[in-house]
Amino acid sequence: MKKFLVIQTAFIGDVIMATAVVEKLIKFYPESSIDFVVRNGNEGLLRNNPHINEVIIWNKKVDKNKNLLKVAAEIRRRKYDRVINLQRFFSTGLMTFLSSAKSTAGFDKNPFSTFFSIKQSYEVGVGREREHHEVSRYLSLIEDITDAEFVGPKLYPREIDYDKAKFEGKYVTMGPSSVWYTKQHHKDKWVEFINKVPEDTAIILIGGPGDRDLCDEIVEKVDRGNLCNWAGKLSFLQSAALMKGAVMNYVNDSAPQHMASSMNAPVTAIFCSTIPEFGFGPLSSNSRIVEIKEKLDCRPCGIHGHKKCPKGHFKCSMDIDTNELLISDWKKKEA
Repeated sequence: MKKFLVIQTAFIGDVIMATAVVEKLIKFYPESSIDFVVRNGNEGLLRNNPHINEVIIWNKKVDKNKNLLKVAAEIRRRKYDRVINLQRFFSTGLMTFLSSAKSTAGFDKNPFSTFFSIKQSYEVGVGREREHHEVSRYLSLIEDITDAEFVGPKLYPREIDYDKAKFEGKYVTMGPSSVWYTKQHHKDKWVEFINKVPEDTAIILIGGPGDRDLCDEIVEKVDRGNLCNWAGKLSFLQSAALMKGAVMNYVNDSAPQHMASSMNAPVTAIFCSTIPEFGFGPLSSNSRIVEIKEKLDCRPCGIHGHKKCPKGHFKCSMDIDTNELLISDWKKKEA
């Protein structure tokens, strides 16, 4: 039996995209044992995944370096056939280097890449096609033992998650927040958009506990019924279940976008300071990208975004035409 370890200790969206590696491995090695390393707080994303044997948690919030060495020792003890490191940073490179695995795979930009058995180049800014997506970059690390076919990410909500997320009637979800300010559509633009959504379609604002205040601000500025703030009320898998049943899910270039992709849920992704060519766009069969039409010399201003607009005008969000967000049924009603 093959023993694999997937390492992805970055943000929520990164872990979701990394599940594609699990899906690909289990397709070729159905009897294999697959473990997964995540940072503390993200383990809920992998709950109920039938293909993951065990989730190893790296507590980065307390005694970060001490816990890093503990995780590295645990990885070494388990004697994996292959360790697949999806990150480009020192900490996970050290985990991989110390693993004593029969084979290790990672990207050339990792400080420990010299010691990896399999090393792939990491390039962004090429194009919007699937072959240039972050998921494709991840899959390239196991292409030598699988194939070149694209496989998307997947989450596995339980029946209880669907029950918790049940909502009667037609609805859309909106995830207005992001870790990075310039990756999130401005709150006033969300208000402008919400005011254009027909009353017969309910709107559910989603996000984590830290996003509730922003969602409250948006709710306070809108005068309409059928608007719910569920930020902080649902788990990761419950949010994924909710998105699956939506008429449309409106997201930034952030975690909810990848959550929608993992459920093949309809999604409209709003790109502000970042661009789809970086390779983080939506993968659902029903997906759209909305971004400013004008070519700004300051966009993109970085792969991750910033805490505030470096130019002070935030045109990449403020100048997006809100009508571009409307789905066809709503446009017919306006006409």
